[in-house]
Amino acid sequence: MGVLFLMFIVLPVVEMVVLIQVGTAIGLLNTIGLVLLTAIIGAALLRQQGLATLLKANQRLNSGELPAKEVAEGLILAVGGALLLTPGFVTDTFGLICLLPFTRHWLAGIALKRMVVAGSSGNRFQFGATFGTGPGQSPFQKGPGGRNDIIEGEFEREGEKGASSAPESIEKK
Repeated sequence: MGVLFLMFIVLPVVEMVVLIQVGTAIGLLNTIGLVLLTAIIGAALLRQQGLATLLKANQRLNSGELPAKEVAEGLILAVGGALLLTPGFVTDTFGLICLLPFTRHWLAGIALKRMVVAGSSGNRFQFGATFGTGPGQSPFQKGPGGRNDIIEGEFEREGEKGASSAPESIEKK
């Protein structure tokens, strides 16, 4: 409840107070222009940084590595973009902090450390396949022992009314 209270009650009130103070100091048109300018700069920065993060994630996937840091950075970019869409100086400041590369790397590192801590305490958070595959290995390949478990056989139903006495074939591939 505390986070929602901050997001929907406190943040808009703080945002309005800051907008009124800035508008009083530099004028209404200058304030509107400044809010629009930060949105335009933020959108350009979001496009550039988002594409760079996507390319890095694609490179890591192609090399068989898990792009966990790039995924975290992508989420931080999305949050930053949403904050920039919200008019106001406080949200624009937090949005730009999320978009700048050095602060985004720092925030992603903190987020990944928290995920590791949460995972080690029993809260499981996992990316990727769960088939026991290693990096660069497809989950659809043969298992670690090189076996391809195919079981062929026949079975008969016993004790059922109306069951035929002829064996039925079953095949598992």
